Amino acid sequence: MASSSLPRSTYSVVAMLGLLLLSGIAAFVPTTHPSAAPGSLQAADVAWMLTATAFVLIMTPGLSFFYGGMVRPKNVISTMLQSFVALGVISLLWYFVGFSLAYGTSWHGFIGNPLTYALLNNVGTAPHPVLSPGIPFVLFFAFQLKFAIITPALITGSFAERVRFKGYLAFMVLFCLFIYCPLAHWTWHPEGFLRQWGVLDFAGGTVVHISAGIAALAGAMVLGRRTDHVRNTSFSTPNVPYVLLGTGLLWFGWFGFNAGSALGANELAAVSFVNTNLASAAALVAWLLIEVVRGTKPTAVGACTGAVVGLVAITPAAGYVQYGQSILIGVVAAMVSHAAVHWQNSRTTIDDTLDVFPCHGLGGIVGMLLTGVFADKVGLIHGTATVFGYHVLGLLIVVVYSFVGSWLLLKLTAKLFGLRVKPAEEQLGLDLSQHEESTYHVDEEFEQTYQSQRPTTGKMPHALSGSLVS
Repeated sequence: MASSSLPRSTYSVVAMLGLLLLSGIAAFVPTTHPSAAPGSLQAADVAWMLTATAFVLIMTPGLSFFYGGMVRPKNVISTMLQSFVALGVISLLWYFVGFSLAYGTSWHGFIGNPLTYALLNNVGTAPHPVLSPGIPFVLFFAFQLKFAIITPALITGSFAERVRFKGYLAFMVLFCLFIYCPLAHWTWHPEGFLRQWGVLDFAGGTVVHISAGIAALAGAMVLGRRTDHVRNTSFSTPNVPYVLLGTGLLWFGWFGFNAGSALGANELAAVSFVNTNLASAAALVAWLLIEVVRGTKPTAVGACTGAVVGLVAITPAAGYVQYGQSILIGVVAAMVSHAAVHWQNSRTTIDDTLDVFPCHGLGGIVGMLLTGVFADKVGLIHGTATVFGYHVLGLLIVVVYSFVGSWLLLKLTAKLFGLRVKPAEEQLGLDLSQHEESTYHVDEEFEQTYQSQRPTTGKMPHALSGSLVS
């Protein structure tokens, strides 16, 4: 892929100067942060939302372990860092302009005014009468930030083991600005056009998982196949305990993700909490049973994948459906995603490294559609076909927008910054080629290979323990 010939240090200098300038603006430009009036906050709601926000934050480290456990050892650090770095980059972006694009004064239901809440102007401890009644508006900002952080991190699983770090950083920023923020506005802002249509997304099935899953499909297609994927080189999961740990952290954090979206310590949070656990449990069991029915043994990675698929599918429906319906949603999502994983890996040449599209994309789609079927009082079963029809229409719009938009942003990133690593760097591993770090012992033969691939560097990466395997 074509990319700019500017050296890495030039990009770094420009970025550092830009950060210094923005930090100066943040420090010295006057902004208003309204304080809460006495009695305007609900203490229990504030306490729960602080807790839920921390829960959602831990999902991103959880995702890094989940993904890191499923890649080759030479790519573990780079894969995990791609999740962790979003904690820094998206936090700053959300502060400067992202939150305002998502929740600022609406422009015809499509996008928020970037100046409404830029630099947290007009955001303080005082509650917002519509968006955050009973809790500080700045706490609502923090809660929504965690959703914005994990969404681009989810995408990384599709192009793991072959993406250039600086290209990923650039794409992450563009994705947040041009895909995530508009979708959040359409779906969650009171004047967003999808919300006005009655499209329901309780905690991010559409905004987070469908957008990430569809962008992941675009990413896998734009970056192309890994060399080992072309060669059909078999690879067994190197670190199942990492996958189990990551799943546990994701499941734990998801209670904040879904139950926190009730925005208070109330009965809706309790219903969402239970629905979240039931759907994930049902999908976990269903995935294991499908493995056995297909003639294989039940696997730990399968159990973890099923659990995550169930969490994805219940996310848009968590506060709108009954307990038994959440179990059905989990089972159906597991069946659809398992079939899609098998079909994608056996019948296509798409190299979605960690199956992000079939698990997050299709899991989110199943959840969105079944929300339109089962939602209390308004769904296809309990209401009329109107809401379900708008869910179908909204789904089509979101899928097309996310795919076309992500495709264009990926192409632009590849052109300006470079997106795919060189074949030699891919063979070397992204831990070394992108970060000069490794948790594995580098032997003498490998050191010679490393030095020949990176002649401009005179230092070896940090090597801790173990042995490097490809």
